[in-house]
Amino acid sequence: MRREKELLARVRAAKGSARAADDLVRDYLPFIKSETAKFMGRPPREGADDELGIAMFAFHEAVLAYDRGRGAFLPLAALSIRNRLVDFRRRERRHEGVDSLDEPRGGAGDDGRALVDDLACERDEIGESEGRSASRREIVAFARQLEGLGIGLADVAQNCPKQGRTLEACGRALAYARGDQALLDRVAQTGKLPLAELARGSGVERKTLERHRRYLVALLVAYTNGYEIIRGHLCRMPGRSGGEAR
Repeated sequence: MRREKELLARVRAAKGSARAADDLVRDYLPFIKSETAKFMGRPPREGADDELGIAMFAFHEAVLAYDRGRGAFLPLAALSIRNRLVDFRRRERRHEGVDSLDEPRGGAGDDGRALVDDLACERDEIGESEGRSASRREIVAFARQLEGLGIGLADVAQNCPKQGRTLEACGRALAYARGDQALLDRVAQTGKLPLAELARGSGVERKTLERHRRYLVALLVAYTNGYEIIRGHLCRMPGRSGGEAR
């Protein structure tokens, strides 16, 4: 019981601190490896098996998404890891069992095409693997920068606007801010949103900007520092309208 309370306290801390999240993932790496081994049927090899990296990312996702009302954390983390690994395995299986590039695939529903005809799809799979590594690096760098500004990734998710008019208002504010490089630089350096200037220039009510300050700061920091993957993720978060403030 005591260990569970200590773990929940660490999970709460990790929601708002990239360093605490990194420490938690490192300390629970044996658990992550164990869950990965259950799925693979053998211990994962660090640096060789993509499954371990995916499981680590899934554990971190579980930290950010955890709510105490959902029960104990570790069973939910285990489920998150398994779900991610199942998705990965399904993608991998699409290209198993073919020995030659010129050999017809021959499966049910296939049209007799050889694997060489599907190289574009294979390149997509390679791109996905490279994308996962790039995503992990970018998330860590972004989280650390936000932490230096007193903002956690969980804060950003919780602060995301969810209503149509508010979405449009935040979009106008972001569009205005992106057109002012000096303003962008100040936000990235200080983490402070110039509310009066932004309200005046964008025509958005100051109270709306105040309510979603952490979300707006995070997006502006992402635009200032070249976080392309992060920008795409934030623009697809629940409550965001497609194409807004891109």
